Amino acid sequence: MQALKYELIKKSSQCEARVGVIHTPHGDIQTPIFMPVGTKATVKTMTPDDLKELGAQIILGNTYHLYLKPGDELIKKAGGLHKFMNWDRPILTDSGGFQVFSLGDINKIQEEGVEFKSHYDGSKHFITPEKSISIQQNLGSDIMMAFDECVFADATKEYVAKSLEMTLRWLDRCIKAHTNENQALFGIVQGGLFKDLRQKSVEETIKRDEHLDGYAIGGLSVGETKEEMIEMLRYTTPLLPENKPRYNMGVGTPDYLFESVEAGIDMADCVLPTRIARNGAALTSEGQLNIRNAKYREDFTPVDHECDCYTCKNFTRAYIRHLNNANEILASRLLTYHNLYFLTHLMDNIRQSILEDRFLEYKEEFYKKYGYTKED
Repeated sequence: MQALKYELIKKSSQCEARVGVIHTPHGDIQTPIFMPVGTKATVKTMTPDDLKELGAQIILGNTYHLYLKPGDELIKKAGGLHKFMNWDRPILTDSGGFQVFSLGDINKIQEEGVEFKSHYDGSKHFITPEKSISIQQNLGSDIMMAFDECVFADATKEYVAKSLEMTLRWLDRCIKAHTNENQALFGIVQGGLFKDLRQKSVEETIKRDEHLDGYAIGGLSVGETKEEMIEMLRYTTPLLPENKPRYNMGVGTPDYLFESVEAGIDMADCVLPTRIARNGAALTSEGQLNIRNAKYREDFTPVDHECDCYTCKNFTRAYIRHLNNANEILASRLLTYHNLYFLTHLMDNIRQSILEDRFLEYKEEFYKKYGYTKED
């Protein structure tokens, strides 16, 4: 059985935007797609039924966190991540690399792998490319990510170049360690903010194309400006093979989703919709709204007048503001549901606009209503 197959449905005549379908063992994914993040085997405050109801087609699990708690061996005993969390649709797991570098107290990055201290209890761990793949195979995700070093925006070109070479060597080790034919493996393109290194990363990574089911663009949304992100995205994405999925890691604001799709990206993910919900913020058709604001105290209208999600059909801004100010968990749950619904259906609308060959017009309409300016 082939772990994954990408089917191109339509490409925009206006830009690189495209519509496709990713076929996986746990179902098809209509692209372009936004993927909710379920870091610790749960999308915070959401049940699997909630996620299906709001239209989620695929969710993410985090290798670093699940390795530390409750442990990948336990999840394997439970029958894999799908059974453990009662989710029967596709799951993508990251490699754990980003968290190792950003959360772990790193002692040493070396050719063999990375030694780090758990941010939970300070215990020492060593992650190698082989270990990352082993963990992900125990989790049983439909899509696994290769273990790479995520370099941040301020890294020197000399460092990025050396890191890129190591990431390629790690990719070869991931490919060798990948033994479950039912799980897809994506390679990750690095290269920082340097076009020549981005091109080299693509060229070298696609030399392993027969072993890879898709490609991700790493090292963006790590401290660079929006202009730099867009420039690298538009330069790098079209260099990737057209017959396989393309994934921009860690983006979730509406503008970054539009820019990703315009560059030819099929998949994106971010913790943003769930994180801002816990802080009382909602994504709406007219921009981001802070429900804590005093002006909503007696506002008995929906969070978003144009939204027909469960939250907007049943509750008012005044009620959710009350819940939030009273520190009631339901506030986070209702706003999370709305935010995920908003981004899921934004991508549905984007997909439809590509099919109708009016993506750029839809983007302009959305930006104007949302309140984005050219400076944004």
